[in-house]
Amino acid sequence: MTKSKAMAAPRLWLVIAKSYRALSLLAAQSIANTGLCLTDFVALEALLHKGPLTISEIQDKVRLASGSMTAAVDRLEKLGLVVRKSSRSDRRARVVELTARGKRLAASCFERHANDLEALMSALSQEEKEQLYESLKKLGLLAAEKLNHQEAEVHRSGSKLGNDHRVRGTTKTP
Repeated sequence: MTKSKAMAAPRLWLVIAKSYRALSLLAAQSIANTGLCLTDFVALEALLHKGPLTISEIQDKVRLASGSMTAAVDRLEKLGLVVRKSSRSDRRARVVELTARGKRLAASCFERHANDLEALMSALSQEEKEQLYESLKKLGLLAAEKLNHQEAEVHRSGSKLGNDHRVRGTTKTP
């Protein structure tokens, strides 16, 4: 069998999926090596780079469930790494802020993690990194747009998928 000049989409998908899995595991290992769990790390990292945030704002930035984020902030507060303060603009809201100790730890852990990622990505030249970034961003935006369009179609059609027995895997016919 001869190699085709055109890259087939299924083959490209497989390479992306396998690469993502391996890179994710190495990134998770890097975070674990800082001594923090993933949830605590991402909360500290968000606060380090974005400044004081509400728990909801942290959740939005790191895409974790409400309960997970609240538990992480509780843990970090008990360790003296963050404090909860009243918001100046909204008396109902509580803002989470790094303590001096929390800033030092977050900066140190993030630097270690960033160095691990840099070492991992050193297999690529700067030009290859930029090309990969642009290509993946383009592909991700297209996929997100397609998902948004499909979601809008489902809502407009009254959730056709939920009413189609074949989609749910049953053998009943209407």
